[in-house]
Order: sequence, then C-alpha cells, then structure tokens
Amino acid sequence: MEHPRPPLSFVLPKPAELSGLASSFLDGNFEDLRDLLSRASNLTSHLKHDTTHLNDRLLHLRTDLTKHAVSWISTSLSAKNSLDDLRLSLESLSLVTSLPRSKDAVRKQREQELQQLVEELCRIQNRRRYLVTALKLESLVGDLEDSVFHPMTRRSMLQDRVYKQERFNHAIKTMNEIEQVLGDVTTQWRRLVGTVDSRVDKSLSILRPQIIAEHRAFLSSLGWPPKLALLSKDEGGGDAAASCSSIPNPLVLMQGDQKEYYSQSFLLLCGLQQLNTLKEKRKKLHKESSSGVGLWAIDELVIPVASRMEYHFTKWAEEPEFIFALVYKVTSDFADGVDDLLQPLIDRAMLVSCSAKEAWVSAMVQMLSCFLEKKVFPGLIEMLKEEKKKRMKPEGVSSWFHLVDQMVTFDKRMQSFVNSDTCLSYEGSSSVAAFSQGMSVMGVFCKRPEWLKTWGKIEVKDAYRKLKEDIKKEKAWLVVNSEGTRLGNESNSYVLSTREDYKAPFVAESFITRTWTLIDHGLSLPTILPRIQFVRATATKFLWYIFKTLLLEFKKTDLSDYSSFEDSLIQACGPINTARYLESKLREWSDDLVFVEMWDAETNVKVGRDNGGSCHGCFFGEELKSLVDLETNWLMEIITVCLNQFDNLCGDHFHSNADTWEEEVITVSRGVAEALDSLRRELSVLQLNMNRKDFLDLWRNLAEGLDHYVSCKFFVGEAVLLRRRFEVDAEALMMVFQPYCVRPGAFFPRVREILRLLSMNEEDKARLRGAISRNGSNCLSSFGISNLSPQLVEQFCRCY
Repeated sequence: MEHPRPPLSFVLPKPAELSGLASSFLDGNFEDLRDLLSRASNLTSHLKHDTTHLNDRLLHLRTDLTKHAVSWISTSLSAKNSLDDLRLSLESLSLVTSLPRSKDAVRKQREQELQQLVEELCRIQNRRRYLVTALKLESLVGDLEDSVFHPMTRRSMLQDRVYKQERFNHAIKTMNEIEQVLGDVTTQWRRLVGTVDSRVDKSLSILRPQIIAEHRAFLSSLGWPPKLALLSKDEGGGDAAASCSSIPNPLVLMQGDQKEYYSQSFLLLCGLQQLNTLKEKRKKLHKESSSGVGLWAIDELVIPVASRMEYHFTKWAEEPEFIFALVYKVTSDFADGVDDLLQPLIDRAMLVSCSAKEAWVSAMVQMLSCFLEKKVFPGLIEMLKEEKKKRMKPEGVSSWFHLVDQMVTFDKRMQSFVNSDTCLSYEGSSSVAAFSQGMSVMGVFCKRPEWLKTWGKIEVKDAYRKLKEDIKKEKAWLVVNSEGTRLGNESNSYVLSTREDYKAPFVAESFITRTWTLIDHGLSLPTILPRIQFVRATATKFLWYIFKTLLLEFKKTDLSDYSSFEDSLIQACGPINTARYLESKLREWSDDLVFVEMWDAETNVKVGRDNGGSCHGCFFGEELKSLVDLETNWLMEIITVCLNQFDNLCGDHFHSNADTWEEEVITVSRGVAEALDSLRRELSVLQLNMNRKDFLDLWRNLAEGLDHYVSCKFFVGEAVLLRRRFEVDAEALMMVFQPYCVRPGAFFPRVREILRLLSMNEEDKARLRGAISRNGSNCLSSFGISNLSPQLVEQFCRCY
C-alpha cells in the first residue's frame, strides 16, 4: 500500500531562504508546479553531470597549479642564486668603487669583469654543446661499429640473406644520421669531426666491399652477364655485332624472391652512393657533374659485361667500326629492360633527376671510353711518333681520322637513342654540342688535353694540305655562271647569301668548307672549354692562313699599270669578294647559339684570349675585325689609284684658264671627257665583277673623293675657272654616277654648292657679301652653304 506523498510545501525550501541566484535559476527552468514535476528529473541528471565535469576540471587545475608551483620554485631558486651572485658582485664592486680611484679606472674595471663574465658563459655553453654532440656521435658510431665488426650469428641459414640486408640497411641508416650530425657541427670542432670521420671511413671500407660482393654474387647466380655469341677466331666482326640480337636479359626473367632481393640489394647500393655523395659534399670535395651521372648499381651491371666484350674488342683493334656497333647493339637491346626494372627502384630511392636509361648508356659509353683510352689511343700515338721520326707513310693519320669519325658517329647514334623517348632532343648547328661528357666517347679528349692538342695539329695540317691543292686548280679564282660564262647579270635580290650572290670565286667555297669541317669536329666535344680550345687551335688558325692567302693574291694585282688597269681591277675583285663572303659566313656562325655560349664561356674564363680587342662581342670578333680591315684597305687602294688616274688625265684642264671660250655652246673639255670616260669604264668593270655591298661602298667613297678633288681644283690659283666651263664639266661628272643612284648630286655636296654660288645673280651675290661682312661665316647656312668653308666662300665673293 503506497504511502501518500508529502505536500510540495514540505519538499521545497521556502522562497525567502533561497538566494537570488538560486531563485533566478529556478524561475528560469520552471514556470509552475506541473512543470516542476515533469522536468525535475532531467534537470537533476544534468546538474549531476555538470558537477562531475567541474570536479574533474578542478582536479586538473590543481595538478597544473602544483606543476607551475614547482617550476616557479625552481625558477625562483635559480633567480635567488643569480641575485645572490649579483649582490656579491655589487658588494665587490662597491668596495672597489669606494677606493679613491678615478672614474675611468672604475669604468675599465667594469668592462673587464663583464668581458670575463661573457667569455665564461660562452665557454660553458660551447662545452655543453660539444659534450652533447660528442655523446650523440659516440652512441651512433658505437652502434655502427657493433653492427659492422660484431655481427650476430644465426643458427638458421635460411634467413641469412635477409639478415645481411637488414644489417646493411641499419649500418647505412646509422651513417646517414652521423652525417646529418656532422653537417651541423661548426668548423671549430675539427678534431671531433676528424676522429668521427676516420672511424666511419674505417667502417665504410669494410662495409662497402661486403655489400658489393653480395651484390655481385647474386648477379652471378642470376646468370649475369648474359653470354654473348661465341665466335671463332675466323669469324667476321660484322657477324659478331649482329649475332647478339637474341640475347636474353636475366633481369627481366627474375621472379618472386629473386626480384625482391635484387631490389633490396639495388637500394642498398643507391643508399651507399648517396652517403658517399653526402660525405664529399660536406668535405667540399663533391663537384657538380653533368647529366648522365653513373650509378654504382648500374656500374655493377656493366663491369662483367665489359670483361666479356673486351675479348672481342682486342680482335677488332684495327676495325673500330665493329667495336662501336657491338657496344651500341648491347646497349640498345638491354636498355628497355634496365629502364623498366630499375627506374621504379630509383624513384623509390628518391634519387632526384636520375634516369636508369641514361645511367645505363653512360656506364656503357664510359666502359668503351676506358678501352679506347687504355688500349687504342696509346698505340696510335706511338704510331704517329714513329712515322714522324722515320718519315714513313702517314698511315697513323688515316687511322686516327677513321677512329674519330667512328666516335662522332657513335655519339650521334647514342644521343638519338637517349632522346628517342623524350621531346628534349637538342636541335642546333652542333651535332652533339649538348651531349654530356658522361655519355660521349669524345670525352676522352677532354680528359687528355695532350691528345686533344695532337688531334688539332693533325686536323690543321690536313686542312693546309687540302687547301693548297684547291688553290692550285686552274679555275680556283674564277667566278662563272651556270652557262660557263663570266658572271655578269645582277640579281634583283638585295639579300646576299650564296657564293654566287657575292661573286666569290670557286676557292671561296673551299675556304668555307674546310673551316666548317674543323669547327664541326670541335663541336663534337661534349664540354665547352675543350671545344673552345680545339676550335681556336684549328679553325681560327686556319682562318688566319686563309687571310694570308687572300693578301698574297691581292698583291699579285698590279694596279699601277694603267695599260692593263681594267684587267687588274677584275683580278683584284676575286680576293675582295672572297673576303666579303667569308665575313658574312663568320657573322652568321657567330650568331648561332652554340657560338654565343662559347663566347660567353671564353669571356668568363679568359681562355688565352685578349677580350679587349674583340669586335662586336662575338666568337670570331678578332677575325672579323682583321677581315674588315683587309677589305677596307683594298677598297681604299683601288679608290686611290682611280683618283690618281683621274688627276693624271684631267688635272690640267680644271685649273687652266689660259684659253678663252667665245662659243655660245660650250662642251666638256677634252681631258675631262677622257678622264670621265675612263672612270665610267672602270666603274662598269667593278660593278660587273665586285659584290654589291663592296661596290656600293666603293663608288660612294670614290664620289666623295672626286667631290673634294673637283671643289679644290675650282679654287686653285688666283682666278677661278670659267663659269660655263665648270658647270658643264661638273654636270658631266655627276652623270657618270647616274646609273648607280637616282640623285647623283647628293653625293657631290661641295660641287653642288659651288654650282649654287655660280647660279646666283648679282643681287644675291651682293647680299651674300654684305652678310659675310656683317656676320662672318654664321650666315652661310641661310644661303644653303654648309659644306664649303667660309674662306672659300669669301674667296668666291672677292673674285665675283
């Protein structure tokens, strides 16, 4: 039987007993008695939950307060000790200052004490850092030495390979941690660094051979290297190079545990190489290398292949084309398998900018380069010395050229093969200018400068010999058109590009071809500085020989013989046109990107070159300057001879005033007419046989010289020439240049102004004389006179 509930008045407290906060809380949650009965239980559980949460928070705050209190106590004790030390220092300082000393002595004492205090603090701090770093390195080095010198032995041999890999991985990881610590050590701790390095190097000298031996043993168990075709001694090299077309790749045939173990072994070698690179970089021994850097793991694939291929190489020492064919065949056949298997491992090892295919090609090329360096080139060098000593038939030179041609062809094929799956192949005037030294057999000349010098001498000597044969040809200095007649028709195009456009003789093409052959051989070198040295020692030297040849050819012309003057002009046009054609080609080559890079590199390192004398800041600047000087001197010599001949024919007629002319129609003087006719024929011959650019410079400078000559003749003597006579002769002179320009008077400014003076009426002449008397020479420009001197104008005014 239920007991009756007590009334609410007995359960709830009286409102007067409640605080204001409690009353407001109840009023906010309950509106009436019914609301109290329905929501009281939920409110109670909520309040209990909040109470528990607040209790937990209070406990946490108490714990934090305790920690902060302990910390504060520790800090306060440290501060108390510091204050006590400071108080003692101040007391000592007060005792010192209480003594009868000067203010300077007190200040000096304070500075000394503060300096000692700072030095002591720095010493303590450095010692603490040194001890912490030394303890850390001791722990790491000790761990490394335990894993290398005292490996644990296991009874079960099934997990021996896995255990070795784990031990190797642990050792490499430890050495990497040591390198990171040593990288942060300052230079003043050299003794510590040296001690750690010596102990690490000792461990590394034991660890590296073990890792490589394990890797080689596993490769041997896989059947690497694959067996090349078995050849008898009588088999030809062509069959040998082609017989390896079906060689199986053991790396592609790996499956399961073998593939996994090889992957781990490959990663170990990559890690070991990274460690070596890191050590060299820290010791400032690491040098930035070009693209195609070799990987130790791939080198281990190439080393056994090289030992088998060398057997075939020794049989083909006199037939290098078979050597290069075999290397290219093996390289290309295994490249795809190497790339498919090893590139993911390289990416897994996080080797930045490293290509498995390029590393494979680089390793094979370097293997071939080593064979050439050790077995082939020394024999050729000895053969060349022996032939030079005994003056034998130069068979060594032909063998040298054949070998170099094969090397260049091989590099081109390798470059094409490497770039076949990318869009970054280099397209330039140089065949392998952008190919790295690591993937070029021509790099052997970069490593052996004495061989590069020998090669340059052979190339230049051969170029000299061939050029002498070209010059001796009967029609070497003749220019003929397609019909076999002398070139006489002017092209409508103003752009000169070919030898025919420049009217250069046949020998000019030989000059260009021989020079470019030397340049192209130099551009086949993979690095820029040897490339520059070779081009300077061959092509540049050959160009100076060409310039000497042109100078001697021009000197053969006898311009002083007026009886055969036109034939001499035709003969002189040959070297002038050749020089202009050479100049255009040198400028064209200098604008090529390859030569721009070479010029920039040469300017930076100053490779035996005086850059201050360069012209236009280009690779062939000095050669261009000398060539332009030659052309200018030759043109000026022709202009001088033409002016002298003109003066000999008509000099007396321009200043002779003895005869009186009373005819109404005055014609050109007989001597002047003869001189102008000779000048016209000479210009026609030069226009027909000289290139357009040089002829343009020649007739303009000749016109300038004639303008100066005629104007001076006009004012010679006490009286000027007869007015009508000078006008007729001057107009006839300018008409000679009418075929070459629209307004020939523009090229005779002094003569034109004399004619303007002669055409003035008496009133204009009086104004001119008055202006000169008042203002001097400042008024001449207002009368259209700017090329005649004021003295000549005054002389004219006095005479007229």
